[in-house]
Amino acid sequence: MNISFSFLLGGFVIYLTIAAVVIVLVILVIKALQKYIRSDSVRKEKGRVTRSLGEALKANRTRCKMTQEFVAESIGVSRQAVSKWESGTSDPSTSNLLALANLYGISAEDLLKEVE
Repeated sequence: MNISFSFLLGGFVIYLTIAAVVIVLVILVIKALQKYIRSDSVRKEKGRVTRSLGEALKANRTRCKMTQEFVAESIGVSRQAVSKWESGTSDPSTSNLLALANLYGISAEDLLKEVE
């Protein structure tokens, strides 16, 4: 009987361990979902800022009467890259942002101030 009781006790301990792991995982998933839901305003703000940078880049390009192709050739990137920056799909690297500001005849600081 001792062997049978030990076997049952061992199975019960394993069952409790598995149950505890499942409960911890469920709690972690719930916390992650709550954090994601609460970050909605941050995600929207980031999207607004990204669009604003693209709008600032496009406004400066059109102010200087340049085409996307001319800008791309001037700083050594593809026209599609310039298009993505202006649409907010992607952001230019720091070196490209500095090159754009230089090409548009403004400081990088002034270009970034337009985003704020």
